[in-house]
Order: sequence, then structure tokens, then C-alpha cells
Amino acid sequence: MDIIAPLQDRVTPWSVGLEPTDAELMAIEIELPLILAERDLLDAQIVTLDRTPTEVDRQRLRRARRRVLAEWTALENRAGHLPSSGDAA
Repeated sequence: MDIIAPLQDRVTPWSVGLEPTDAELMAIEIELPLILAERDLLDAQIVTLDRTPTEVDRQRLRRARRRVLAEWTALENRAGHLPSSGDAA
């Protein structure tokens, strides 16, 4: 029995450009607090999908919404102080 795997083309050809660049990793790191806050809000919303929200659920949703807004504001405030990709290091 012959193995045919080496004879087939890969579905996704390997490319050097598949890895994220340092700039992309920095952007993800900068946005991570907002991403985590949005994840927590989504988690709080999912919990309330199949039941009537309790007072604790409502508090959790309010806190999560406030955190998303706070992180969004902080990210926007930091955006004015970040060097653009065209600036020299």
C-alpha cells in the first residue's frame, strides 16, 4: 500500500507570512483588555438567555457593560498617544 499524502498538494500552502507580525501582536496586546471585557459581557448575556435574569444577573450585566465602556474609552484615549506604523522607532 502506497502512502498518497506526500503526493497531494496541501489545502493551505505554507507561507512565511502566516505568522503574525510584531505590529499585529502589539495591536492584539493593546486591545486585549477590551476583548476580555466583551467576552465577559457576552458570558453574562448567555447566562440570562434561558432564564429570567435575577438581581445578581442584572448586576453582572451592568458591571460587564460598564467595564466594556471603560475599556473602550481607555483604548480610544490610548490611541491618540500611540505611534503610528509609519513612525520611526
